[in-house]
Amino acid sequence: MASTVTAPATTAPHLLRQNAASQVDSSVNENLRHAKDVTTIFNYYKDPEDGGPPAPAYIGKPETYERPTEPRKMIVHDVRGEEDRYTLDGTGFQVWRHVSKEKEFVDEEQIKREYYPEVETILKDAANTPRSSSSTGASQILIFDHTIRRPSPTDTANDPSQALRGPVHRVHIDQSYKAGPQRVEHHLPESAARLLRGRYQIINVWRPIKTVRKDPLAVADATSVAEEDLVPVQLIYPDRVGETFSVRPNERHRWYYLGNQTPEETLLIKCFDSVIDGRARRAPHSAFTLEGKEGEEERESIEVRALVLHPPEENGE
Repeated sequence: MASTVTAPATTAPHLLRQNAASQVDSSVNENLRHAKDVTTIFNYYKDPEDGGPPAPAYIGKPETYERPTEPRKMIVHDVRGEEDRYTLDGTGFQVWRHVSKEKEFVDEEQIKREYYPEVETILKDAANTPRSSSSTGASQILIFDHTIRRPSPTDTANDPSQALRGPVHRVHIDQSYKAGPQRVEHHLPESAARLLRGRYQIINVWRPIKTVRKDPLAVADATSVAEEDLVPVQLIYPDRVGETFSVRPNERHRWYYLGNQTPEETLLIKCFDSVIDGRARRAPHSAFTLEGKEGEEERESIEVRALVLHPPEENGE
């Protein structure tokens, strides 16, 4: 559960943000508290007692997604009013305002026909923003899937696959470093050799369908998540093997969300970036419980994942 935390009025907000880089333990250090902060429980990866690798997950077998977790109490900071501080290349996520023509998201073909082009526009507009640190630099966009999360009209007890469509209360990253180039090869086999010489990214464009009152989405600052915190998990498709990242707990993780996020406020989340030059490469994310909001309307959202491509000739090759 999450609870609102009020900071002392004499503490400067910028000092609180600096302190957020320090250790956060289960007691929640009072020095980190900010007027818009909440505390909540995140479910992290729990290493098997035998020291072995995680069991793979299988597409179409929702029971394989379940695995032991290690809950940790953490602080989550509301970025509202200071959205410009957080960028794809700086922290691994970015708030992007966009009004969609699509409102209901109930027709799959209409989503692909009408909404996919809007997502492409979002990513290309983000590429041309004056804030270079948040630019995708995209010249080619390829959307490869989307997921809609809303309450199921069916009984999830009798249809476990429907439970996957709800908010995921588990810290994860949609793609691993291994999966990034595999996505290019899988979706663009004829041009993959050339594209893999350039920069390529995978970005999740996450949008609420209604204003979020319950189970908001939090994203961790990529710079606060060490490489050793990442755990590759195989994702088995009928015709290939993919891979995602689960995440081990670490008190240094810094978490953020956008309070009362509206359908006009998309959240761009970097799942993968091929460059290794200090820019953010991936940002873990998870739904979390807001204390006192359990009775609010269930969350509805759509997430669209896309390859964002920068052909090598753009880099002077």
